Amino acid sequence: MTSAELSSTGKLLVTGGAGYIGSVCTAWLLAAGYSVTVVDDLSTGHRDAVPGGAHFVEGDAADIAADLLGEGFDGVLHFAARSLVGESMAHPDRYWHGNVVTSLRLLDAMCAHGTPRLVFSSTAATYGSPDRVPIAESTPTVPGNTYGYTKLAADHAITSYAHAHGLAAVSLRYFNVAGAYGRWGERHAEETHLIPLVLRVAAGLAESVSVHGDDYPTADGTAVRDYIHVADLADAHLRALRHAAPGQHRVYNLGNGTGFSVQQVLDTCRAVTGHRIPAAVAPRRPGDPAVLVASSDRARVELGWKPQHPNLVDIVTHAWEFATTGRAGEPAR
Repeated sequence: MTSAELSSTGKLLVTGGAGYIGSVCTAWLLAAGYSVTVVDDLSTGHRDAVPGGAHFVEGDAADIAADLLGEGFDGVLHFAARSLVGESMAHPDRYWHGNVVTSLRLLDAMCAHGTPRLVFSSTAATYGSPDRVPIAESTPTVPGNTYGYTKLAADHAITSYAHAHGLAAVSLRYFNVAGAYGRWGERHAEETHLIPLVLRVAAGLAESVSVHGDDYPTADGTAVRDYIHVADLADAHLRALRHAAPGQHRVYNLGNGTGFSVQQVLDTCRAVTGHRIPAAVAPRRPGDPAVLVASSDRARVELGWKPQHPNLVDIVTHAWEFATTGRAGEPAR
Protein backbone atom coordinates (compact mmCIF):
# COMPACT_ATOMS: atom_id res chain seq x y z
CA MET A 1 0.00 0.00 0.00
CA THR A 2 1.48 3.35 -1.04
CA SER A 3 0.37 6.86 -0.19
CA ALA A 4 0.80 9.48 -2.89
CA GLU A 5 0.25 13.08 -1.93
CA LEU A 6 -3.43 13.80 -1.40
CA SER A 7 -4.97 15.95 -4.10
CA SER A 8 -7.29 18.75 -3.02
CA THR A 9 -9.90 17.13 -5.27
CA GLY A 10 -9.37 13.62 -3.89
CA LYS A 11 -12.12 11.05 -3.44
CA LEU A 12 -13.03 10.27 0.18
CA LEU A 13 -15.29 7.79 1.97
CA VAL A 14 -16.91 8.96 5.21
CA THR A 15 -18.51 6.31 7.40
CA GLY A 16 -21.12 7.63 9.82
CA GLY A 17 -21.47 10.83 7.83
CA ALA A 18 -25.15 11.23 8.74
CA GLY A 19 -24.25 11.71 12.40
CA TYR A 20 -23.36 14.86 14.33
CA ILE A 21 -19.60 15.01 13.88
CA GLY A 22 -19.53 13.07 10.62
CA SER A 23 -21.97 15.45 8.91
CA VAL A 24 -20.03 18.55 9.97
CA CYS A 25 -16.76 17.03 8.77
CA THR A 26 -18.38 16.04 5.48
CA ALA A 27 -19.51 19.64 4.98
CA TRP A 28 -15.94 20.83 5.56
CA LEU A 29 -14.47 18.26 3.14
CA LEU A 30 -16.91 19.28 0.42
CA ALA A 31 -16.12 22.96 0.95
CA ALA A 32 -12.41 22.11 0.62
CA GLY A 33 -13.06 20.59 -2.81
CA TYR A 34 -13.09 16.87 -2.08
CA SER A 35 -15.49 14.37 -3.61
CA VAL A 36 -17.24 12.64 -0.71
CA THR A 37 -19.28 9.45 -0.42
CA VAL A 38 -21.12 8.98 2.88
CA VAL A 39 -22.03 5.55 4.21
CA ASP A 40 -24.44 5.38 7.14
CA ASP A 41 -26.99 2.82 8.30
CA LEU A 42 -29.10 5.64 9.84
CA SER A 43 -29.38 3.76 13.14
CA THR A 44 -28.46 6.97 14.95
CA GLY A 45 -27.82 9.37 12.07
CA HIS A 46 -30.27 11.36 9.96
CA ARG A 47 -30.62 11.26 6.19
CA ASP A 48 -31.29 15.00 6.04
CA ALA A 49 -28.01 15.67 7.86
CA VAL A 50 -25.96 14.41 4.91
CA PRO A 51 -24.67 17.58 3.23
CA GLY A 52 -25.76 18.31 -0.29
CA GLY A 53 -23.03 17.44 -2.75
CA ALA A 54 -22.10 14.19 -1.00
CA HIS A 55 -23.08 10.87 -2.53
CA PHE A 56 -25.05 8.88 0.05
CA VAL A 57 -25.15 5.10 0.42
CA GLU A 58 -27.38 3.65 3.11
CA GLY A 59 -26.01 0.55 4.78
CA ASP A 60 -23.54 -0.92 7.22
CA ALA A 61 -19.97 0.19 6.54
CA ALA A 62 -18.57 -3.27 7.23
CA ASP A 63 -20.93 -4.88 4.72
CA ILE A 64 -20.44 -2.54 1.79
CA ALA A 65 -16.97 -1.00 2.28
CA ALA A 66 -15.24 -3.63 0.13
CA ASP A 67 -17.47 -2.97 -2.87
CA LEU A 68 -17.32 0.80 -2.47
CA LEU A 69 -13.56 0.98 -1.97
CA GLY A 70 -13.14 -1.07 -5.13
CA GLU A 71 -14.24 2.06 -7.00
CA GLY A 72 -11.01 3.75 -5.90
CA PHE A 73 -10.74 6.16 -2.97
CA ASP A 74 -7.92 8.33 -1.68
CA GLY A 75 -8.89 8.00 1.95
CA VAL A 76 -11.43 7.04 4.60
CA LEU A 77 -12.71 9.00 7.57
CA HIS A 78 -14.25 6.48 9.96
CA PHE A 79 -16.90 7.90 12.31
CA ALA A 80 -19.39 5.02 12.35
CA ALA A 81 -19.54 3.61 15.89
CA ARG A 82 -21.65 3.04 18.97
CA SER A 83 -20.84 5.57 21.68
CA LEU A 84 -23.11 5.26 24.73
CA VAL A 85 -21.15 4.28 27.81
CA GLY A 86 -24.10 2.80 29.70
CA GLU A 87 -25.22 0.73 26.73
CA SER A 88 -21.68 -0.52 26.22
CA MET A 89 -21.67 -1.98 29.73
CA ALA A 90 -25.13 -3.54 29.40
CA HIS A 91 -24.64 -4.85 25.85
CA PRO A 92 -20.90 -5.27 25.26
CA ASP A 93 -21.49 -7.52 22.23
CA ARG A 94 -22.96 -4.59 20.31
CA TYR A 95 -19.79 -2.58 20.93
CA TRP A 96 -17.20 -5.26 20.21
CA HIS A 97 -18.95 -6.05 16.94
CA GLY A 98 -19.98 -2.50 16.02
CA ASN A 99 -16.74 -0.75 16.95
CA VAL A 100 -14.03 -3.40 16.60
CA VAL A 101 -15.23 -5.96 14.06
CA THR A 102 -16.52 -3.21 11.76
CA SER A 103 -13.17 -1.39 11.97
CA LEU A 104 -11.25 -4.60 11.19
CA ARG A 105 -13.39 -5.32 8.16
CA LEU A 106 -12.92 -1.75 6.98
CA LEU A 107 -9.14 -2.05 7.40
CA ASP A 108 -9.15 -5.31 5.43
CA ALA A 109 -11.12 -3.68 2.62
CA MET A 110 -8.73 -0.71 2.56
CA CYS A 111 -5.75 -3.04 2.26
CA ALA A 112 -7.40 -5.14 -0.42
CA HIS A 113 -8.06 -2.09 -2.59
CA GLY A 114 -4.96 -0.04 -1.75
CA THR A 115 -6.84 2.81 -0.04
CA PRO A 116 -3.91 4.73 1.44
CA ARG A 117 -5.26 6.96 4.25
CA LEU A 118 -7.42 6.64 7.33
CA VAL A 119 -8.58 9.19 9.89
CA PHE A 120 -10.22 7.43 12.82
CA SER A 121 -12.70 8.93 15.26
CA SER A 122 -11.30 7.86 18.63
CA THR A 123 -12.11 9.17 22.10
CA ALA A 124 -10.74 10.48 25.39
CA ALA A 125 -12.55 7.52 26.97
CA THR A 126 -9.46 5.47 26.09
CA TYR A 127 -7.67 7.19 29.00
CA GLY A 128 -10.25 6.39 31.67
CA SER A 129 -9.77 8.56 34.77
CA PRO A 130 -6.10 9.60 34.76
CA ASP A 131 -4.39 10.94 37.86
CA ARG A 132 -2.88 13.94 36.10
CA VAL A 133 -4.22 16.69 33.87
CA PRO A 134 -3.89 18.01 31.29
CA ILE A 135 -4.05 14.64 29.55
CA ALA A 136 -1.33 14.06 26.96
CA GLU A 137 -1.09 11.29 24.37
CA SER A 138 1.55 9.63 26.56
CA THR A 139 -0.95 9.22 29.40
CA PRO A 140 -1.57 5.51 30.13
CA THR A 141 -4.72 4.18 28.49
CA VAL A 142 -6.89 2.53 31.14
CA PRO A 143 -10.49 2.72 29.91
CA GLY A 144 -13.24 2.59 32.50
CA ASN A 145 -15.93 1.10 30.27
CA THR A 146 -16.51 -1.18 27.31
CA TYR A 147 -16.92 1.74 24.92
CA GLY A 148 -13.44 3.01 25.75
CA TYR A 149 -11.93 -0.47 25.46
CA THR A 150 -13.43 -1.03 22.01
CA LYS A 151 -12.09 2.27 20.72
CA LEU A 152 -8.68 1.49 22.17
CA ALA A 153 -8.74 -1.96 20.57
CA ALA A 154 -9.48 -0.35 17.20
CA ASP A 155 -6.57 2.04 17.75
CA HIS A 156 -4.22 -0.88 18.40
CA ALA A 157 -5.44 -2.64 15.25
CA ILE A 158 -4.84 0.49 13.19
CA THR A 159 -1.27 0.69 14.48
CA SER A 160 -0.63 -2.91 13.38
CA TYR A 161 -2.11 -2.37 9.92
CA ALA A 162 -0.16 0.85 9.42
CA HIS A 163 3.16 -0.83 10.25
CA ALA A 164 2.44 -3.98 8.25
CA HIS A 165 0.76 -2.51 5.18
CA GLY A 166 2.04 1.05 4.90
CA LEU A 167 -1.31 2.62 5.79
CA ALA A 168 -1.16 6.34 6.59
CA ALA A 169 -3.35 6.62 9.68
CA VAL A 170 -4.36 9.19 12.28
CA SER A 171 -6.55 8.71 15.34
CA LEU A 172 -8.16 11.78 16.87
CA ARG A 173 -9.15 11.43 20.51
CA TYR A 174 -11.94 13.89 21.23
CA PHE A 175 -12.89 15.33 24.57
CA ASN A 176 -16.33 17.02 24.87
CA VAL A 177 -17.53 18.05 21.41
CA ALA A 178 -20.26 20.69 21.40
CA GLY A 179 -21.77 23.53 19.40
CA ALA A 180 -23.17 23.45 15.89
CA TYR A 181 -22.18 24.48 12.39
CA GLY A 182 -24.77 25.77 9.97
CA ARG A 183 -27.60 23.26 9.73
CA TRP A 184 -25.58 20.52 11.41
CA GLY A 185 -25.84 19.99 15.15
CA GLU A 186 -26.62 17.42 17.83
CA ARG A 187 -29.77 15.35 17.36
CA HIS A 188 -29.47 12.28 19.53
CA ALA A 189 -32.43 10.02 20.33
CA GLU A 190 -30.79 9.36 23.68
CA GLU A 191 -28.98 12.52 24.77
CA THR A 192 -26.14 12.19 27.28
CA HIS A 193 -24.13 15.37 26.66
CA LEU A 194 -24.36 18.21 29.13
CA ILE A 195 -24.87 21.27 26.91
CA PRO A 196 -27.79 19.87 24.85
CA LEU A 197 -29.34 18.47 28.06
CA VAL A 198 -29.22 21.92 29.65
CA LEU A 199 -30.60 23.56 26.49
CA ARG A 200 -33.50 21.10 26.44
CA VAL A 201 -34.67 22.69 29.68
CA ALA A 202 -34.44 26.17 28.18
CA ALA A 203 -36.43 24.94 25.17
CA GLY A 204 -39.20 23.65 27.41
CA LEU A 205 -38.49 19.97 26.67
CA ALA A 206 -37.46 19.11 30.23
CA GLU A 207 -38.24 20.58 33.65
CA SER A 208 -34.72 20.64 35.06
CA VAL A 209 -31.21 19.34 34.57
CA SER A 210 -29.27 17.17 37.01
CA VAL A 211 -25.89 18.27 38.36
CA HIS A 212 -24.06 15.10 39.35
CA GLY A 213 -22.03 16.20 42.35
CA ASP A 214 -21.37 19.63 43.83
CA ASP A 215 -18.63 18.60 46.25
CA TYR A 216 -15.70 18.00 43.92
CA PRO A 217 -12.32 19.58 44.77
CA THR A 218 -12.82 22.30 42.14
CA ALA A 219 -13.38 26.04 42.36
CA ASP A 220 -17.19 25.76 42.51
CA GLY A 221 -17.55 22.12 43.57
CA THR A 222 -18.77 20.84 40.19
CA ALA A 223 -16.84 18.66 37.75
CA VAL A 224 -14.64 20.32 35.11
CA ARG A 225 -14.56 19.15 31.48
CA ASP A 226 -12.85 20.24 28.27
CA TYR A 227 -15.22 21.44 25.50
CA ILE A 228 -14.28 21.74 21.85
CA HIS A 229 -16.37 23.39 19.13
CA VAL A 230 -17.43 20.93 16.42
CA ALA A 231 -16.11 23.29 13.73
CA ASP A 232 -12.65 23.17 15.31
CA LEU A 233 -12.93 19.40 15.32
CA ALA A 234 -13.74 19.39 11.60
CA ASP A 235 -10.70 21.55 10.93
CA ALA A 236 -8.53 19.02 12.79
CA HIS A 237 -9.85 16.16 10.63
CA LEU A 238 -8.97 18.00 7.45
CA ARG A 239 -5.46 18.69 8.74
CA ALA A 240 -5.03 15.10 9.92
CA LEU A 241 -6.02 13.78 6.50
CA ARG A 242 -3.39 15.93 4.82
CA HIS A 243 -0.64 15.14 7.35
CA ALA A 244 -1.09 11.35 7.47
CA ALA A 245 2.20 9.60 6.66
CA PRO A 246 2.62 6.13 5.09
CA GLY A 247 3.44 3.39 7.59
CA GLN A 248 2.64 5.57 10.58
CA HIS A 249 -0.27 5.74 12.98
CA ARG A 250 -0.32 9.07 14.77
CA VAL A 251 -2.57 9.84 17.73
CA TYR A 252 -3.70 13.34 18.68
CA ASN A 253 -5.82 14.61 21.58
CA LEU A 254 -8.30 17.32 20.65
CA GLY A 255 -9.62 19.74 23.23
CA ASN A 256 -9.50 23.39 24.22
CA GLY A 257 -6.89 22.78 26.87
CA THR A 258 -9.15 24.82 29.14
CA GLY A 259 -11.79 23.24 31.33
CA PHE A 260 -15.24 24.58 32.17
CA SER A 261 -17.19 23.42 35.19
CA VAL A 262 -20.76 22.16 35.12
CA GLN A 263 -21.73 25.33 36.97
CA GLN A 264 -20.01 27.48 34.34
CA VAL A 265 -21.91 25.65 31.61
CA LEU A 266 -25.18 26.24 33.45
CA ASP A 267 -24.45 29.94 33.97
CA THR A 268 -23.45 30.39 30.32
CA CYS A 269 -26.57 28.61 29.06
CA ARG A 270 -28.74 30.79 31.29
CA ALA A 271 -27.07 33.94 29.98
CA VAL A 272 -27.30 32.92 26.32
CA THR A 273 -30.91 31.68 26.43
CA GLY A 274 -32.35 34.12 28.96
CA HIS A 275 -33.98 31.19 30.75
CA ARG A 276 -33.69 30.37 34.44
CA ILE A 277 -32.94 26.66 33.73
CA PRO A 278 -33.67 24.93 37.06
CA ALA A 279 -30.97 22.51 38.18
CA ALA A 280 -31.10 19.77 40.81
CA VAL A 281 -28.04 18.40 42.54
CA ALA A 282 -27.76 14.61 42.23
CA PRO A 283 -25.17 12.17 43.60
CA ARG A 284 -21.85 11.83 41.85
CA ARG A 285 -21.73 9.16 39.16
CA PRO A 286 -19.37 6.30 40.02
CA GLY A 287 -15.94 6.79 38.48
CA ASP A 288 -16.48 10.40 37.41
CA PRO A 289 -13.20 12.30 37.92
CA ALA A 290 -13.17 15.89 39.15
CA VAL A 291 -11.25 17.28 36.17
CA LEU A 292 -10.71 16.05 32.59
CA VAL A 293 -8.78 18.48 30.41
CA ALA A 294 -6.79 17.73 27.25
CA SER A 295 -3.31 18.70 26.25
CA SER A 296 -3.48 19.32 22.50
CA ASP A 297 0.13 20.44 22.19
CA ARG A 298 1.01 17.64 19.76
CA ALA A 299 -1.82 18.61 17.38
CA ARG A 300 -0.82 22.25 17.58
CA VAL A 301 2.82 21.49 16.71
CA GLU A 302 2.44 18.69 14.15
CA LEU A 303 -0.87 19.62 12.49
CA GLY A 304 -0.67 23.38 12.92
CA TRP A 305 -4.08 23.15 14.57
CA LYS A 306 -5.44 25.59 17.11
CA PRO A 307 -9.03 25.97 18.34
CA GLN A 308 -10.52 29.07 16.74
CA HIS A 309 -13.67 29.04 18.88
CA PRO A 310 -12.57 28.26 22.45
CA ASN A 311 -15.08 30.59 24.08
CA LEU A 312 -17.86 28.76 25.91
CA VAL A 313 -20.31 31.53 25.00
CA ASP A 314 -19.75 30.87 21.27
CA ILE A 315 -20.11 27.12 21.70
CA VAL A 316 -23.39 27.48 23.63
CA THR A 317 -24.72 30.21 21.33
CA HIS A 318 -24.29 28.04 18.24
CA ALA A 319 -25.83 25.03 19.99
CA TRP A 320 -28.81 27.15 21.08
CA GLU A 321 -29.31 28.63 17.61
CA PHE A 322 -29.41 25.12 16.19
CA ALA A 323 -31.77 23.88 18.92
CA THR A 324 -34.26 26.69 18.30
CA THR A 325 -34.01 27.32 14.56
CA GLY A 326 -32.31 24.27 13.07
CA ARG A 327 -29.44 26.43 11.91
CA ALA A 328 -26.45 27.92 13.69
CA GLY A 329 -23.92 30.54 12.78
CA GLU A 330 -21.03 29.22 10.73
CA PRO A 331 -17.76 30.29 12.40
CA ALA A 332 -15.15 31.74 10.09
CA ARG A 333 -12.81 29.08 8.70
